[in-house]
Amino acid sequence: MLNAIIMDYTEIPEDASWLRQQPYPVIAYGKQAITANADVIVPDLAAAQKLEKNIQSAPVAAMTLVQVLRSTELLPPELGLDVESLAYSTLQSGEEFAAWLKTRGDEILLPEPEGPALLLSRTGGKVDAVMNRPQLRNSVTVEMRDAWVEALELLDADDSITEFTLRGLGPCFSTGGELAEFGTAPDPATAHWVRSVRSPARLMAKLSARITCHVHGACIGSGIELPAFASQVVAHHKTYFQLPELKLGLIPGAGGTVSIARRIGRQRTALLVLSGRRINARTALEWGLIDALED
Repeated sequence: MLNAIIMDYTEIPEDASWLRQQPYPVIAYGKQAITANADVIVPDLAAAQKLEKNIQSAPVAAMTLVQVLRSTELLPPELGLDVESLAYSTLQSGEEFAAWLKTRGDEILLPEPEGPALLLSRTGGKVDAVMNRPQLRNSVTVEMRDAWVEALELLDADDSITEFTLRGLGPCFSTGGELAEFGTAPDPATAHWVRSVRSPARLMAKLSARITCHVHGACIGSGIELPAFASQVVAHHKTYFQLPELKLGLIPGAGGTVSIARRIGRQRTALLVLSGRRINARTALEWGLIDALED
């Protein structure tokens, strides 16, 4: 069964419409490869075949990913988020996600929260927001998501706030969506509705000019998808970044196909998801995923 198209970049057609006609991920390879008509570019055939092997583990999610990235590249952020959410909801009802849910095992009980999920303080026109769930590695639970939304709604309503800074307590900024809560929405349609009306990503995109994120440790999934909307992302030099959604039979669903793709491009975003690889802070800076390093 064909799951990906692998081609030497010199053999890829130049017709700009060719890529949009391919349902599968198109992987171009070559040491000096440069082409817009590919979803991913890697240096050699071995690297392309390794990527193909990852795709075989979740071919529907991989196909959906590249189709979404091709679309969101052409759309304003708010419409790109609609496309991402619809695609994410579709995958939530698919066999690949169902298979991952089985491997997760029985329901996971989360510890009782202590204090507010997001600590807010204000000095003049500056608001500091600090994620306060270090015991959960600041995973984006429903509680954390709602706290982000409420804080961002405050920023949206108050023009006197000139700077909104977001950080995380504990060993890392955020390990992304809380896996214990995955699959708990009543149905995919309701999940899409929630992402449409209670989405930190939409507010982050709208208010990005006033937002700075300071990240450290692990920034996984939504732990980088959301900060990537900010006008400034400053990372500790030992920070690492990863988009592991393909292993779950999913694609980035917290805005990453919009925020990250606008920072590093469609092809590098697809590479991060399809490979599942981690990149360090130095690489993230070179690519433009972050804007500065700090100790």
